[in-house]
Amino acid sequence: MKVVNENVEEQELLSKEELTQRREEITKFYTENLPHLRVQKEYEELLMSIEEARAKRIQAQMFLAQAYASQDPDDKANEFKKAASDLEADLPKQN
Repeated sequence: MKVVNENVEEQELLSKEELTQRREEITKFYTENLPHLRVQKEYEELLMSIEEARAKRIQAQMFLAQAYASQDPDDKANEFKKAASDLEADLPKQN
């Protein structure tokens, strides 16, 4: 509470010209920092977008893992063999 009282007393001691000057300095400070804050905001928004994309990717991977986990093991083996043979057919033949 003393800090607040000291600030009030200090303001009372300042003349109108000093108050005006202090306000101008504060306004200048904030105005000069606006471009930096805008860049920071863009940076934070990009980070947020990246985190959202990661979360969606992990969620999709979990969904696929659960879907494959619920399949019959023989179906998985057959699906793997089919995918491997499809891949071999798509690869260029080496001499």
